[in-house]
Amino acid sequence: MGDLHKSAWTARTVALALGLTAGLAISGCGTPGAPQPPSLNLPERVTGLAAKRTGDQVSLTWIMPKKNTDKLLLKGNVAVHLCRREGDGLCTPVVDLQLAPGAEGSFTDALPSAQASGAPRALTYVAELNNRNGRSAGPSNSAVVLAGEAPAPVAGLTAQVRKDGVVLRWTPGDAATRQTARIVIRLHRKLLAPEQKVKPKTQQGIFAPQTEPMEQSLLVEPLAASAGRAPDRALDKDIRFGQVYEYRAQRVALVTTGSQTLELAGPLSAPVRVEALDVFPPDVPTGLAAVAAPAEPGAEASIDLSWQPGADADLAGYRVYRREGDGSGWLRISPMQPLVAPAFHDAQVRSGHTYRYAVSAIDQGGHESARSAEAEETVSNP
Repeated sequence: MGDLHKSAWTARTVALALGLTAGLAISGCGTPGAPQPPSLNLPERVTGLAAKRTGDQVSLTWIMPKKNTDKLLLKGNVAVHLCRREGDGLCTPVVDLQLAPGAEGSFTDALPSAQASGAPRALTYVAELNNRNGRSAGPSNSAVVLAGEAPAPVAGLTAQVRKDGVVLRWTPGDAATRQTARIVIRLHRKLLAPEQKVKPKTQQGIFAPQTEPMEQSLLVEPLAASAGRAPDRALDKDIRFGQVYEYRAQRVALVTTGSQTLELAGPLSAPVRVEALDVFPPDVPTGLAAVAAPAEPGAEASIDLSWQPGADADLAGYRVYRREGDGSGWLRISPMQPLVAPAFHDAQVRSGHTYRYAVSAIDQGGHESARSAEAEETVSNP
């Protein structure tokens, strides 16, 4: 019996302890924690503000944040304040907008005459996002462009196809009135693909030709036409024959301020269109040499020709011409199909005769180069 009473007492003690512990736990849950400050709902700062000036207009772009500084999703439109500042002066308001969270922000600022004239100088743009109470988490990153008079527009732009690329020419500016900044030309090239020009894709895999970009921007150093004249032409070597291109050009002033070089671009020129047709023959073969082999017992006389191989990408082969004497005309002695190798064996010769040879190159479009320099050889008598 003693053991039974002792076990019962122990069970009652454990139950009482568990109940006390549960009661303490329950009463602890009802204790209020430390008070939390209310959210100010401040939009996160813009960190990707970008600015680009063309002519007398500045294009601003940025991405609106989706959350506030408490990492909570923003609800409703957010007030955007844009301003611009010269040097250490005050930031002058540009515009106030209302944009949705996560939206792609953009605005084009038409520069006042004060910022669109004078010498090149830094012009800084800043964006600030405000909550409903007009408070913000701080200004965005600074986006810097150049204020001042933009370079003059490019006039008289023309394009001419040559074997080595497209030559672009324009009316040269007056060197006496040009800015002290370094002036370069930016060419904007657009690939046009008329439907009748499009060919089906015939090659796949790593050996397929690379796709040409639809649009490219090329910064080029202009070429001076002659001493004492302003640069008025440029050569675009990166073209493909058979394509149609559209070009526009603009002058760009490059100004170094501190550790960075800023651009001040003038307006775009009127477009000019050019069809890059390959109507150019390959280069004239060089290094033609002729070596005679006189007739021997069991072997006819012959002359072996060789020359330097051509480097044209669309080279199809060569043609060989021969004549006798100064008065005779040239006669093609190679087969109708162009020769692939830069060599030819002429077995239709006679001992004691002198022959003159010339070679031309043929491309895949059937264009033939001029004939090479002559090579003369005499077959000796046996």
